[in-house]
Amino acid sequence: MGKTTRVVAAIIRDGGRIFATQRGYGDYKDWWEFPGGKIEPGETPEEALRREIREELNTEIAIDGYLMTVEYDYPKFHLIMDCYMCSVVSGELELIEHESAAWLGREELDTVQWLPSDTVIIDKLKQEVLADQ
Repeated sequence: MGKTTRVVAAIIRDGGRIFATQRGYGDYKDWWEFPGGKIEPGETPEEALRREIREELNTEIAIDGYLMTVEYDYPKFHLIMDCYMCSVVSGELELIEHESAAWLGREELDTVQWLPSDTVIIDKLKQEVLADQ
């Protein structure tokens, strides 16, 4: 098994909708994911998440709470992803690194091709977070 990569992901919520982004690069180009990225040395997961969202989407977020940690074995590395429920404080969610984005309601979450590691999050969102939507 290759190296372990630690990342953070923002599940940005607006009422009954969740913000999803489409990758524009790499092995999983065109697949959908939650925005976020790698934790730099010396950063807390929360600091990394705020920085990544500023860099990727030019948006300030509030971290509303921890959702879950996903571990997934990709062919080239082991992923550990801390996921947080977030909301937009300011900014327009500009696509700086992604090729597309969408606000998806509970019934729309299965209409895009999610990265394998993100499908676990989708299940939890449908069962718990968006169950009443």
